[in-house]
This record gives sequence, C-alpha cells and structure tokens, in this order.
Amino acid sequence: MSKRFGAVVVADGLDLDVGIREALGILGPNGAGKTSLFGMITGTLRPDTGRIIHDGHDISNLPPEARCRRGIARSFQVPQPFGGMTVFENLLVAASFGGQLAERVATPRCLGVLERCGLAHRANQRAGTLTLLDRKRLELARALATGPRLLLLDEVAGGLTDHECVDLVALIRDVHASGVAIVWIEHVVHALLSVVDRLVVLNGGKFIADGAPRAVIESPSVRELYMGIEADA
Repeated sequence: MSKRFGAVVVADGLDLDVGIREALGILGPNGAGKTSLFGMITGTLRPDTGRIIHDGHDISNLPPEARCRRGIARSFQVPQPFGGMTVFENLLVAASFGGQLAERVATPRCLGVLERCGLAHRANQRAGTLTLLDRKRLELARALATGPRLLLLDEVAGGLTDHECVDLVALIRDVHASGVAIVWIEHVVHALLSVVDRLVVLNGGKFIADGAPRAVIESPSVRELYMGIEADA
C-alpha cells in the first residue's frame, strides 16, 4: 500500500502479512506511518494505491464497521470511550454494533470480557471518570467485545507505570493465547518483546526490518535509524 499527505509519505509501497494467531510488533519513530497503517487496515483511511486482503477476500472498499464485523478490531493510542456511558454500556455498544450480537447474547459476552479485563468492579461506573489504566483496559475490552480474530493495539502501554504495564501485558498475552492474532504498535519496547513473536520496524513509510524480535532489535539499521545508536557502538 502507498499513502501520502502532500509531500509527506506515510506508506511507500508497504507489503505486510499477518498469520493466523500471530503476534506481530511494530516499532518506529513518531511520524513513521504506524497509526496511518492501522487506519488503512481498519478503513478509516483510504490508501492511494494497494489492497487489503482478509481471509482471502478483498476488503479494500469496505467501511470500518463492515471490517469490524469481519473480525478486525482496534484500540486507540488515546482511549476514546463514550464518557457519559457506564463501562458495561460501552461494551454493550461494541458487542451489539461491532459484533452484531443480540442483547441476550451480547450481555453475557460483555460480562465475561469485563471479568477478563479486570473491570467487573467498574461495570456501573461512568467511563469518563476512570483512571488512565482503567481507560486503557476499557479500550482493550471494547475491542474484545466485538469478538475479533485480528486485534490492532496502538500504544496501549504508553503513560503507564512499570507495575501497570506488567498487568496489561499479562492481559494481552492471555488474549493472544486464546487464538486472537495481534498487531501491536508500541514504544515501550520491553512490553512489546514480552508478547510478540515477530517484529517489524517502520521508518519513513517503509519497513526497514522484519524478523525475530531480538534479531531485529540488535540489527545495525534499527540501532541507527530507530534508536539513534551508532552501528559500531
């Protein structure tokens, strides 16, 4: 796929595949095109050229809600809950509209997701009053309530303490173990490396590395271009 905004190129012939049940991490400096990539996958941003193939079907022209109903869900770097609704109501909206479930089916799913994400005790609290950690949990829970097969995570660990990060990573690891494929954009490298089994690095709209996480982190191109470390350091 390719995408540009005027002179700024955010995707320069990107070619990426994600396997069933794979956990893929994406690293890259600010402005590298990471969030734009998620926008093109989920349908909120249309690529200038290229196609999106999901389960063998071209979904390039499908709107975001149709892609969600096909099993593609995402979280946002800055949580975007319905602040005036309760935590449970936020999940019910996701399961009913994103997952196309009847209320009698959506309700038990949402209760299970609340328990899984450590939010059961917050079920009746208005989402706008949550702490940052719980807003991050709710962002993930809303995505899970749609019943995704592919989950896109955008910097869910950002802004959290080390202790909070450990709890969130454990939750993400559990989600992946349940069979959900994950693509995770993150700047908190140690969190990313504890979950993903493959890592790509995006810089200037192009992938500059792709492979086993430790090998990618230690490659000269990544040390220089992403981490600012001289290759011979």
